[in-house]
Amino acid sequence: MLNNARIVLVRTHYAGNLGSVARSMANFGCEDLVLVAPLADPLSEEARRLSTHGEPILRRALVVAELGEAISDCGLVAATSAMTAGLYRADIARPPDDVLAEYAAELATTKAALVFGPEPSGLTNAEIARCHHLIHIPTAATYPALNLAQAVTVCLYEWHRQVRLRFRAGGLMPTSASEPPADHAMQERMFAQLREGLEAIHFLYDERADTLMHGVRQLLGRAKPTEQEVRILFGLARQLKWIARHRPDPGSAPQPSEPSG
Repeated sequence: MLNNARIVLVRTHYAGNLGSVARSMANFGCEDLVLVAPLADPLSEEARRLSTHGEPILRRALVVAELGEAISDCGLVAATSAMTAGLYRADIARPPDDVLAEYAAELATTKAALVFGPEPSGLTNAEIARCHHLIHIPTAATYPALNLAQAVTVCLYEWHRQVRLRFRAGGLMPTSASEPPADHAMQERMFAQLREGLEAIHFLYDERADTLMHGVRQLLGRAKPTEQEVRILFGLARQLKWIARHRPDPGSAPQPSEPSG
């Protein structure tokens, strides 16, 4: 039922978790598993023993070296984390039902991925910044961190539930007649060009550049830009760099003011 849904596990340490995740994926009809630089062997005896009927998923799992390879063809990507403090997490963390209702609505036309980090530390801020959304599973404050396989199971259950709700309501259809989002690889190229353009006009500068760019990424990522809209942003980036090269006196350009709030 979860066609076009992908689970991405980053630097997984324990073979048992790989097997348990594969079993949960089989339970909920999700077959697309990608492993980013795994420390554990997905075909070890322990992984296969705990996978039960999910062993074919383990055997078909794609192993890649870097997160970008795992999500390059996805139009929607959500990171997951037990931690919600800090600039890269506090303002964007949402519960599974909130994010996955939106993702269920797009599965008919768009490949979507959920990204889970390594057991000891979770995803880094840099990895979370590359995703469109952040999922946080509400738990007791005294012990908020779920086991990796448990977290995957909770998210898969909610995703599967949201898809079933849409079927009951009249079929799994896109929320609108608009085009699906551009894939992640195209969006990443656009963000790289846009950053160069914004740096050229001094919108991004000094130690605040990463903070501002993170805000730009989140703003545009939540809008789910189509390929045509991403091409428009490529054009904007080119024009920003052209303006920076041709302004009469770059040294006299005023510094950007603080954002009003």
